[in-house]
Amino acid sequence: MSDTLYLSLWYPNLRITALADKLTAVLGAFASHGGEKRVYSATVWPVSWSESPVFQQIYGRRAVTVGDGAVELGAEPRLAVEEALELLHDDYAYEFQIGWSLWELETGPVEAVPSTPPSLHAGSAQDDCSNGRWKREPRLVRVVGFGPLFEEGTYEADGHIRIDFGSDTPFLEEDLELDSVAARHVEENVRQLVELTAAVEKASGATARILWSELGESLAERLAARLSTLVGGAN
Repeated sequence: MSDTLYLSLWYPNLRITALADKLTAVLGAFASHGGEKRVYSATVWPVSWSESPVFQQIYGRRAVTVGDGAVELGAEPRLAVEEALELLHDDYAYEFQIGWSLWELETGPVEAVPSTPPSLHAGSAQDDCSNGRWKREPRLVRVVGFGPLFEEGTYEADGHIRIDFGSDTPFLEEDLELDSVAARHVEENVRQLVELTAAVEKASGATARILWSELGESLAERLAARLSTLVGGAN
């Protein structure tokens, strides 16, 4: 059964004025671990998720010309964070979306996803096998920094910064009978997740982290069980 995967990060004695540096460091770590180097969007939520945003910017629709004449979409992490945190309040949450690519199985006709920035589709790898076609597909990951008074209990329970990775299917593929090609791609996805998790912790100076799922099941146990199945099937 598919579940939503999160990573929560905590920092010792974090002041709201230091949140910008932490968010910039977390967003900056994606580029070296399967992600984009530019932020797609920024949204500021006041008081709770049920309120309307007080700020929203879609950077993915802005073309930026770099030195060699190439055009890139999105905003540098520090710029996006600085713009959003101009509205700095203890009861606000600051959400940033950034592209992150994983191996996913394509078994039917490809459909365009309107919310995905066009730049994320360029140069995607693919690998055909008996199950279908495996492709490195982009997804928009949400990185959220919380003010201490945003929505009661969120700051303590969900982390000072929380990353929403979306569906955990690419890391488990529990409904799929895996051949050697599929097993390799699932393992690559898991490795990329582990490396990114370690990288954002180190880059931002987090002192505690938890990788967890929305339904409360232990991802570590599910991963261990799935990987043991893969190893057993390969023998």
